[in-house]
Amino acid sequence: MNPNTPVLVGVSQILQRFDDVSEAKEPLLLMLDAARGAVEDAEAADLMPQIDSVRVVRGRWRYKQPAGYLAEQLGVPAAERVGTPFGGNSVQALVNQTAQDILRGLNQVVLLAGAETGNAQAKLAKQGREMQYLETAGPYDKMLDEEVPMSCDAEIARGVLAPIQMYPIFENAVRYARGESIDAHRDRVSKLWSGFSAVAQDNPSAWIQQPMSAEAIATPSSRNRMVSFPYPKLMNSNNAVDMGAALIMMSVEKARALGIPEAKWVYPWSGANAHDTYAVSNRDNLHSSPAIRLAGRKALELAGIEVADLDRVDVYSCFPSAVQIAAKELGLDENRPLTITGGLTFGGGPLNNYVMHSIARMVELSRQNPTEIGLITANGGYLTKHSFGVYSATAPAKDFEFKDVQDEVDALPTKSVLDEYSGKATVESYTIMYGAEGPSVGHLVCLTDQGDRVWANIEDAAVLADMVERENCGLRVEVSLEGVASFC
Repeated sequence: MNPNTPVLVGVSQILQRFDDVSEAKEPLLLMLDAARGAVEDAEAADLMPQIDSVRVVRGRWRYKQPAGYLAEQLGVPAAERVGTPFGGNSVQALVNQTAQDILRGLNQVVLLAGAETGNAQAKLAKQGREMQYLETAGPYDKMLDEEVPMSCDAEIARGVLAPIQMYPIFENAVRYARGESIDAHRDRVSKLWSGFSAVAQDNPSAWIQQPMSAEAIATPSSRNRMVSFPYPKLMNSNNAVDMGAALIMMSVEKARALGIPEAKWVYPWSGANAHDTYAVSNRDNLHSSPAIRLAGRKALELAGIEVADLDRVDVYSCFPSAVQIAAKELGLDENRPLTITGGLTFGGGPLNNYVMHSIARMVELSRQNPTEIGLITANGGYLTKHSFGVYSATAPAKDFEFKDVQDEVDALPTKSVLDEYSGKATVESYTIMYGAEGPSVGHLVCLTDQGDRVWANIEDAAVLADMVERENCGLRVEVSLEGVASFC
């Protein structure tokens, strides 16, 4: 085996629960706990001083550059300091980059870490308080990638700026493309999500381990309020979690030198990245993802396997639409388990760092089943940025391979979007946002007769009430210059 073959040797997951929010640790301290836990998991007494790079996944926290603090606290102040942009794809993309760096001999022992404290922050906010953060200073030595805007002017003008708006729009487009009724679609998706809940019951690091039936997930209630049609709360990513995780990656040569038991080793076999158009408005349609199809299948091809060879998968699951689109593009059967954690609703959704938990779980399960092969998928933005990784505790037949297939994605058809439009159009998809009093606004994505995409809103309460009861995709509307739609 190539002595520079990259291997995962240590993992740790931290769930912070408390009786008094004043006892809660901030994200950086959860990262530190997770880092020490990952080192301990590797069972190598001399590992810590060998860390030559500390890589932190960007979170919703105020640290300027937390990698340096971790390096100093772990006793490796000279270690390289690496950061990432926002995006749920960042962890797998970072693992792909780290595997390449180790294979090329640029690094030998790398720590990856991340954490979020959404639960503690929410409880502090209810008390009129804010979480206190350690001060960190200085620039990163390098960044994994750059921040890229993922909203266009037409979307911003209609107030569509959040995942809880975009993903239900994808969901309704999926339903219409499949030719399902609203009732049949709700039943199928709630059953899918109940399956994710069942997996969380067997995951010791899942945030919500009590079972949730399909009926409970589908039925709005005081604890499962409607957020955006067709999603109640239990079909949304659960960001109100305090979770941290860390991974230790190194070369096989270094793992042997440190005496790390081979039973701890899990190999990344291959990886691939790509992104769909940064603005949703420019996509050819709202129910598919060329980037998932091309990058996901490239990762499998590089590993020398097919979908049928996969023993386990974790499909990024911020919302049901993300899972359904990815499953279709990758050729995964929706009836097989599509998560190993319980997903971002039940396993827990620590924003950009979820995939560090799914990879940690993949390592745990791979150690238990050394000959099996697993796939991790990661998604950032509005089903925008995608990263994939194939893993096994069995050594790969060849060196780790990675491919960015962006050129193939960019060659595919896209659509133009109009910032201003007045006239007739056809509803392509839509969602209805809920407030404390019920439906508050409807966001419609429409196509003109010339094939351009336009956005429009509806605020009429009677119309909104009707929109959740019957299919609106395919209906004709009149769009005003102000961006208000009325059904023809």
